[in-house]
Amino acid sequence: MATEYVRKPEWLKIKLNTNDQYTGLKSMMREKRLHTVCEEAKCPNIHECWASRKTATFMILGSVCTRACRFCAVQTGLPTELDWEEPERVAESVELMGLKHVVITAVARDDLKDGGAGVFAETVRAVRRRNPFCSIEVLPSDMNGKYENLKTLMDAKPDILNHNIETVKRLSPKIRARATYERSLEFLRRAKEMNPAIPTKSSIMIGLGETKEEIIETMDDLRANNVDIMTIGQYLQPTKQHLKVQKYWSPQEFEELKVIAMSKGFSHCEAGPLVRSSYHADEQVNAAKANVR
Repeated sequence: MATEYVRKPEWLKIKLNTNDQYTGLKSMMREKRLHTVCEEAKCPNIHECWASRKTATFMILGSVCTRACRFCAVQTGLPTELDWEEPERVAESVELMGLKHVVITAVARDDLKDGGAGVFAETVRAVRRRNPFCSIEVLPSDMNGKYENLKTLMDAKPDILNHNIETVKRLSPKIRARATYERSLEFLRRAKEMNPAIPTKSSIMIGLGETKEEIIETMDDLRANNVDIMTIGQYLQPTKQHLKVQKYWSPQEFEELKVIAMSKGFSHCEAGPLVRSSYHADEQVNAAKANVR
């Protein structure tokens, strides 16, 4: 029996913009031997962000992840050794790009005792040394769920701590590898306990078979753990080897979910078919600051 695929709707068609700004950024990333989640995860917004907004999400600790989540296009395998010169290269690139807000994420490094927290924290410090007026958002894995690993990162005092819960509770075991729904909630709660002044943020992708009620339950769980910002985006199947899309949620449905999220007490919610965790991250942070509750 042939595999059936849900047809992609018109509103998900992406306009490519491969201008000089895009090619220049791509060239600089290769020159500095840096990775971006924009490329590795096949983000649908890469042309808008690189060509128009001059923003990028840096992916540190290599390009090989120790986990094999069924939604993610990042390469899985045995990572390379640590590169302690990477923090300075990221900081220099942020300076060259003239960024006012930078997002730093990383592959999961379950092969390391500290989950990569040491290099992560040093990257935050290096960026701040060279770019004192740039706000810094970090997007780590759960770093094995160890308290000391999260503390290492929080002690570097990023401006915002972002950790994605990815999906609803029922689907988490099927979709994520090693990470768990409960551990992600605990990670976010601990971050807020360590430094209540640092906003926390989390994201889910929808279209994998969840119900509206389950999405609302996830909102409640995030708020119960004092998460400030939530983003909701449409899951897009990166390759035929990954999970299939079960449903394309409409822009109207996303708008309704945003209204519900704001009613739950989030300081900001970004929701839409092409929204990703770091999409317009600078605007998310500013909007959240304007709506502090």
